[in-house]
Amino acid sequence: MSAAKAKAAASVKLGAKTVVGVFATGDPRIDQDSRTRCRNIIKSVAGRIAAGVPEVEVVYSETLVDGETQADQVAAELLNARAKILVCVPDTWAFPQPSAISLLQQFPADTPVNLTCGNSGPKPGVVFAQALNGALAQCGRLAHLNVGTWPDTGLDPQMTPSTEEALLDWVRAAYTAVSLKGRRVMVLGHDSMGMETALSHIIPTRNTYGIEITRLDMKLLADMLNKKAYDAKELKELRAWIDKNLGKRLTLKSKDDDFRFNQSLAMYLIVRDLMKDLNAVGGGFMSQLEWGSDKRGIPLPVADAMESLFNSDFDHNGPKAAIPFATEADMQGLLTMLFMSHLSGGNPPLFMDFRKVWEPGEIKALAKKLGVKFTGKETWAAKGFVDGDNSGSASFNWAGLPGTSVKELMSKVSMPLADSGYFPGMGNSTTFVSPGGINGIAARMAYSTLSGMFSLVWDEAETISMPGKLADAVCHTSNWDWPHTFITPKYASMYEYKHLAPANHFHMVWGLKPARLQFWMDLTNTLSMNAWSARPSFVEGVDRPSPLLYAINGGELNAKQLRKSQV
Repeated sequence: MSAAKAKAAASVKLGAKTVVGVFATGDPRIDQDSRTRCRNIIKSVAGRIAAGVPEVEVVYSETLVDGETQADQVAAELLNARAKILVCVPDTWAFPQPSAISLLQQFPADTPVNLTCGNSGPKPGVVFAQALNGALAQCGRLAHLNVGTWPDTGLDPQMTPSTEEALLDWVRAAYTAVSLKGRRVMVLGHDSMGMETALSHIIPTRNTYGIEITRLDMKLLADMLNKKAYDAKELKELRAWIDKNLGKRLTLKSKDDDFRFNQSLAMYLIVRDLMKDLNAVGGGFMSQLEWGSDKRGIPLPVADAMESLFNSDFDHNGPKAAIPFATEADMQGLLTMLFMSHLSGGNPPLFMDFRKVWEPGEIKALAKKLGVKFTGKETWAAKGFVDGDNSGSASFNWAGLPGTSVKELMSKVSMPLADSGYFPGMGNSTTFVSPGGINGIAARMAYSTLSGMFSLVWDEAETISMPGKLADAVCHTSNWDWPHTFITPKYASMYEYKHLAPANHFHMVWGLKPARLQFWMDLTNTLSMNAWSARPSFVEGVDRPSPLLYAINGGELNAKQLRKSQV
């Protein structure tokens, strides 16, 4: 009888990189130069992926998959290397069933598959790629076809920048979908202030994205705060860093204010360590009402500084990863920020209220009332904007343009005392006004019990700026002492935007392109909601090519619903 073998604990590596496997099919009848060319393409593409998406590990096989024997050999190599994402780069004709299909059948059905080829004529890999893509679509398997360009001749052809960009966007999306499976987020508190749009849909989240939600009671945090379960020396260092960067912009009127602010900073250290112990990739904190607003208990200080620090890519210790963190335990908001941050390469996410929508007529009327001159061509006057405004959880990075130094960012941040009406436990809010000119995607996830599916409401967006007098008036229309980011969507009108917001919160990440987001929605079977009246159904050079699977199944929506029914 065979004996089972225990795996040595030391050899178990937490947080190992997601592995991308690169291979190519071939035809046993091709000449040696063609085979050399195929192998050079494999190595070149593997190198470009490794350089372009450093978060992944890339492995490749130089064995061309001519038939079943090679399919088994290459599949074994890639499986042994723990490949969970596959990129096939054919350059010649091949026979789909004995080659690539025989290989793919040895991987789980949800393994992301990309077919990248040149549009070559001599030994047309593109013809094979189309045949394989059609075969996979017919059997209900999702694949993404990237018909790009590399030279028809020569032993070492190099893909064009546009071909590489499309491939790397897909790899980043596949990495996000795969690497987060089995990971967890940590949320303190129960349902988010009774907001149905923010509930922890535990089983759907697990089944759709593979993410676990560790829920801890806020009493644990209160107990650890009372027990001073943090490094007192580090708390002094964090406070000194805040004092140095903010000076008099940190409002403290009494010793009690000083004590409460230090408690807020201690919360950051405690929660950071809890998340580290759990290997959590994101978090959230309920706060209202029990923590800081219910006078039947003992209201405790707000968590605004803590939440802003998590969402920033720096703190008192220097550069760090931005950890998506949702105020009010908003799980849908957390997922939105988590996915978009990963897709962007780790850029800091912005958490906002979907606050006042300023339509063009309304903001122009205010400008006239204040005597602010304008031409009507300004974005705020022509399209309007949303005042993204929450109680202080916004990333400090959004106080400036991408690449702004920490010193300059923090020079624009103030921390006034919290609104005693909302937060009798007091503490300090954070506030700043984001500059104009930040481009990215603004979005919000939603869940529906009717379909059992998640969707993403999204649009390209930019931040805008206004004359100071007008901006100040807009801020004082809501809560002046909270962060404000003025956002204009690219295609949605303000009328559409305010009627189709899926919740009272929305989120933005810079450096995220539509194609990359669309690839991710395909791979995770997330419904896409961006059918704004002014947006074409397909924008060439911006959107990803729609998978063939969608075209032969009645369109994207119907195909995704059919895929969901097969799970």
